[in-house]
Amino acid sequence: MQRQWIALAALVALNAALLVAGAGRGARGEASGRLRVGLVLDVGGLGDRSFNDAAHRGLTRAEAQLDLETRLIEPGDGSDRESAIRQLAAAGFDLVIGVGFIFSDDLRAAARQFPEVKFACVDYSPGQPPPANLAGLRFREHEGSFLVGAIAGLVTRTQRVGFVGGMRIPLIRKFEAGYEAGVRQVCPRCQVLSAYAGTDPRAFADPTTGKELALAQYGQGADVIFHASGNTGKGVFNAARELGKLAIGVDSDQFDEAPCCVLTSMVKGVDVVVEQAILDLAAGRFAGGEREFGLAENGVGFVLDDRNRDRIGEAALLRVEELRRQIVSGAIEVPWQ
Repeated sequence: MQRQWIALAALVALNAALLVAGAGRGARGEASGRLRVGLVLDVGGLGDRSFNDAAHRGLTRAEAQLDLETRLIEPGDGSDRESAIRQLAAAGFDLVIGVGFIFSDDLRAAARQFPEVKFACVDYSPGQPPPANLAGLRFREHEGSFLVGAIAGLVTRTQRVGFVGGMRIPLIRKFEAGYEAGVRQVCPRCQVLSAYAGTDPRAFADPTTGKELALAQYGQGADVIFHASGNTGKGVFNAARELGKLAIGVDSDQFDEAPCCVLTSMVKGVDVVVEQAILDLAAGRFAGGEREFGLAENGVGFVLDDRNRDRIGEAALLRVEELRRQIVSGAIEVPWQ
């Protein structure tokens, strides 16, 4: 089966970007020969088949290549994430990785308190520059969302499509803004219905609300819904199965969540950046600072393989590929808010 969203060459390109940015730093664990890496997951934890699972895949791949001691922490509703980070740092872990924008402030504080420890934040929230021992890793999600929006706009038969977000925050608004722009690029008359599950982190772990929001949008005529809501998206898939409608996954390939109904998934290289942060540390190349990955860096994209190619159609794929090239060249500037 061919997975095309990030092919081998694209992975090499993303890894190279991280390696170049990280050249010239030493790793604290080199003296003992065994690195200690801690990974603190976002709300929803393992089993979301999306954001958290992608980060865990990156850790697992690094473990297969290196002699590591690892610890995985799932912080429940997220209220204890700060204590989880500090616990790992105080225990002498060489690298502590927080998965999710909500870790940004806590990781900045911990990096200042533990300057000998390296830290990384996936979906780092910009604002304050990170300390020298903190790598802030983020993505241009709006660019990948633009492409799946274009797919939705080309596939819809009702000229109504939907978006279900998790927590109402600027990060998830990037998904929504890019998706809306992609839909309207190819279908100016299309209507985009949008809804959010809540205003706190629990909105990423509420499948019941996700299903209610999706049923409401399908009931208003939407025939494709894109979710950016973590575990809440399971409810979107449940609604799609129940009504025989289409849905678009997020962060990881979510086809297996609803093989009947998943059109594609907008994916981010969360696994790649987690794996590479660990490999950089082991090779003495870890560096702090902010780095961002979009279509040009092959950090975002969408799933295309033998399982969903026919659902999208060759004509739509040709159009979307042209849009991708225009975004990379700068001919199209995708809105992010």
